[in-house]
Amino acid sequence: MCVLSNESEQENRVNRCQRSSAAVSRRGFGVVSAGGLAVGRGMAIAGDEAPAATERIGIGVIGLGSRGFNLIDDFLKRPECRIVAVCDVDRHHYRDQPWGRGKAFGRGPAERLINQSYAAKKSGVIHRGLQVYSDYRELIGRKDIDAIVVATPDHWHAACTFAALQAGKDVYCEKPVTHLFAEGQAIVAAVRRRKAVFQTGSQQRSDRLFQKVVELARNGVLGDVTSVEVGLPAGYDKAMGSMDVVAPRDGLDYDFWCGPSEMLPLMQARHHRWWRGHRAYGGGVLMDWIGHHNDIAHWAIGAERSGPTRVEAVDWVFPDTDVYNTPKQYTIRCEYEGGITSTISSHNAQGLKVIGSEGWVYARRGKIEASDERWLNRDFQPGSFRISATGGHAADFLNNVRSRGECIAPAEIGHRSITPGHLGYVSHALQKPLQWDPVSEVVRGDRQADDLLKQVKYRTPWQVLTSTNSA
Repeated sequence: MCVLSNESEQENRVNRCQRSSAAVSRRGFGVVSAGGLAVGRGMAIAGDEAPAATERIGIGVIGLGSRGFNLIDDFLKRPECRIVAVCDVDRHHYRDQPWGRGKAFGRGPAERLINQSYAAKKSGVIHRGLQVYSDYRELIGRKDIDAIVVATPDHWHAACTFAALQAGKDVYCEKPVTHLFAEGQAIVAAVRRRKAVFQTGSQQRSDRLFQKVVELARNGVLGDVTSVEVGLPAGYDKAMGSMDVVAPRDGLDYDFWCGPSEMLPLMQARHHRWWRGHRAYGGGVLMDWIGHHNDIAHWAIGAERSGPTRVEAVDWVFPDTDVYNTPKQYTIRCEYEGGITSTISSHNAQGLKVIGSEGWVYARRGKIEASDERWLNRDFQPGSFRISATGGHAADFLNNVRSRGECIAPAEIGHRSITPGHLGYVSHALQKPLQWDPVSEVVRGDRQADDLLKQVKYRTPWQVLTSTNSA
């Protein structure tokens, strides 16, 4: 992969954007006062009135599957931005459903959705301004795009994000931040060097229910936290679709879809929706969900910018099919500074449970429980550690694109939240526990394990992305 860098454009952009207060950032964005938001959390947008067209944040979306459509819906609702371009290697598909059944995805359906949405907000005349691409590099090269949304399969996250950062764009990237550990290190380094705004798509961070868990733990309401139970769904135990090998249909560039990863035979059981079952494209259900619940667990124990000191994979069970090579059942045991332990497991109740010397709190999407119900009362004051409301994950990203603040789910935190999963795969492969240095991000005393963790293999002609070439 050859991606050109425009350093002068990036430097000019940073100089334009870094203002102290009530100033003008990129393309003349007006920024209002912080309005009580926490330091570094970005600035509030005044009202919901749509700004002038020249002041709106230009958005490009890469990846037009189910999650991409969810994010399109989120950004269509935001008056301060405009989706100006979309990209996917697949023109039209129905995810894992038979052809013609259910919701349609891909370039064509996305184009119709966005054009119709913008037309409905005006006179009803069909909107024709959206540009549609099959090559993400062409989209990223547009000068009217300020921020890129990456909603591709995992194996494309790093390449798309890196190209966007090189072009001077801010990035909203779905979790897991990257498919491979070394890619994550590279993206964190690039975001830091380029002073880019980055939001990981771990939207539970913007959910008040999960924020409540963190506030109870961080304020000592639970007493001294002793352990955490992180429950993730089980992996695929059988082929989740047809295993018949087929030729790519018209409108799908399957070679480009595989990109830097191995080009495996195309089959429904390993393509749309089900691709994460194979390590070529994803990390299984484990890596799909660890960036959600373990992210909140790290936040609750104050390890969101560090990590465990010991990791061991135990009781991994794999499906009886060679279509997938990710576990259907799994447990990862972790130890943290201060003696806190955790289990990340398909055997735990889905969600997370934080256990302390004075009680516990458990949460999953839409539900929260605690050993003392008074802690869950709306008027209960847990203490001085409070998390400011974001207004939603997409809104938080856009606010910070304007203010140049840090999003609620920055690249480093997203990378750290999935690190135990990466380490778990290495521990299972070598059948031994790993001693981890979260500061230097090195497996202590085990060169073999460290090399395996940081191994990156891309197909020719795609370029290996590392922290040394991510500038």
